[in-house]
Order: sequence, then structure tokens, then C-alpha cells
Amino acid sequence: MPVMAPDARFPSSCSLDVVGIGNAIVDVLVQTDDAFLNDNGLQKGGMALIDEAQAGTLYSAGGDGLETSGGSVANTIVGIAQLGGRAGFIGRVRDDKLGTIFSRDIRAVGARFDTPAATEGATTARCLIYVTPDAERTMCTFLGASTQLEPEDLDLSMVRQTKVLYLEGYLWDSPAAKRAFIAAAEACRAAGGKVALSLSDGFCVDRHRESFLELVNGHVDVLFANEVEIMSLYQTEDINSAIRDVRGCCEVIAITRGGEGSVVLSGEQRLDIGIVNLGELVDTTGAGDLYAGGFLHAFTQGEELQRCGELGALCAGQIVTQLGARSQLSLQQLAATHLN
Repeated sequence: MPVMAPDARFPSSCSLDVVGIGNAIVDVLVQTDDAFLNDNGLQKGGMALIDEAQAGTLYSAGGDGLETSGGSVANTIVGIAQLGGRAGFIGRVRDDKLGTIFSRDIRAVGARFDTPAATEGATTARCLIYVTPDAERTMCTFLGASTQLEPEDLDLSMVRQTKVLYLEGYLWDSPAAKRAFIAAAEACRAAGGKVALSLSDGFCVDRHRESFLELVNGHVDVLFANEVEIMSLYQTEDINSAIRDVRGCCEVIAITRGGEGSVVLSGEQRLDIGIVNLGELVDTTGAGDLYAGGFLHAFTQGEELQRCGELGALCAGQIVTQLGARSQLSLQQLAATHLN
């Protein structure tokens, strides 16, 4: 994809395109069946928070899995870096095996990750992802050390140097991380940057609806959500009603709709973006994360919103053809091939 000169969206002094703050998690992907989910009381397609003991029990019961660095915002940041963007991540790991894996993986793609590892307390977060034959994923997350992120841990110089600060709704589950979220957003906006938010999960929205509604109305510039999340936010089962309710709340709103593609809203503008089919559907883990990665990369390069949505759809279309949320193909090459 040709790189255009950034427009007046951002200060010219920005040295980073996107900085993300989120839960630093190592994913363990296990291919399983509905019977396993039923036997272990897991709601298919959901995301449940579990404690360290439950994580150990489920890990043993699920058998061998693919271990790969994850976390919603971290996946997005890696996607941006793979597209050639200047990206950074802020999140907390422990000085243990999984923390080392996470740090190595995110730095390997060229993203900045400078948050010191915790030397005490909970172990590095992990997410057990059970993928059934229909490619649906069910997640059980032990947040561990990721919840120990404090405002004092923030590298505000990174935050002030970025065009977009990208935050995940999951941060709201930890009071300390919530304070860090607010401090970072205020610093970014004061420096002229924009704040982007992912609603993260329908259950997360249920837990924090009032706070999220307040954020969406005046404190967030770019909002990402899927159908379930946006309908949960406005307590409706009608996607069109939710779209009407959210329109105009933020500068840009991107709603992913699975096989129906995505809807991008900005002022009176509505763009309907189709999906990109690149092969057999294998695993939907990270589809929304990579959509946000492609979208934000194009957005920070000054592209029109149509192109932002198209690059998001392309990245999402690639990631669902493989296991895991870190692309095994060059996203830059993919964009050059499909979006010229």
C-alpha cells in the first residue's frame, strides 16, 4: 500500500504512530470440541476470567497447545509494526518464562516495549483459547501480573509522542490499570494525540457499561467494537438501533460484524466494508485485533476512512486463516498485493 503523507489529524512532532496499553498475555491455543467446553462448564464464544488454580486445572485438562504471545492491544500493536508502522506497547509481565516469551515476541517485530518486568506478585497473564471445529474461540483468562500496571509504570514520554493511544476495555477490570488508562489518555490528548478504545468483550461492557458510555461520549476519538459489544453498550438486540445510538459520539467509529464485514461511521458518513476471503476459516482469535491494527495503521498514515476499513478487513481476513493472532505472512506484502 502506498504511504501517503499524514494529514492534519496529528501534530507533526509525533515520533510514534500508535502506542497501546493493555494486558500483556501469553495465549495457549488448544483445538478441541464442544464436549470439552460442556464438560468444563465453559460458555462457547465467551471470555471468562479465572484464577491461577483454575488456569492450572484447565491447562492440564486441555492437552498440548500452541503458546504464543497475545493480549488484544498487543496483537494490534504487533500488526501495526508488521505493516511498517512505528508502534509501542505498555503492559506488565512478571520476570518468569511466559514474561520472557511475551517480551521477546513483541520486540522481535520492532515494537517498543520498555515496561520493567515485575519481580514479585502474580505470574505473567495467560489466556487459554479453545478453538472448536467451527473456528469459534472460547477464552479463559488469568490476568496475573497484567493487573499490576500502575500509573507510575507509564512511560508518558511515549504517550506524548504518539499520534494515537490505543486502549482496551479490559483495563477497566483492574482499579490500578484503570487509573493508568485515565492518566495516559489525558497526557495523550494534552499533547495533541487521539485516543482510541476497543470495547474488548460483551461481558466486559456489561460490567462497566456506565463508565464506557461516559468514555464514548467525549473522551474517546476512535471507537472499535463488534456487534455484540455495541449492542450490549446500548442494551439492545437490534444492531441498527445501536448504530444509530453511537453515531456522532466519537470522531470515528468502526463496528465489525463478522461475516457481514464492518461499518465505519464518521459524522454523517457511513461506509460499509466487505470481508476479505483469503482461504478456509481456521480460527477467529485476533480478527478484531488485526482489524484495528490495519485500520489504525492506515489512519495514522493519513489515509481515507474507506482505505482504513479495507486494510483492517484485509488483516482480519488473513488472521482467520491460521491458528493464533500473530500473522505468519507478511502483512506489508499482503497489503501491497491486494490494495494497490
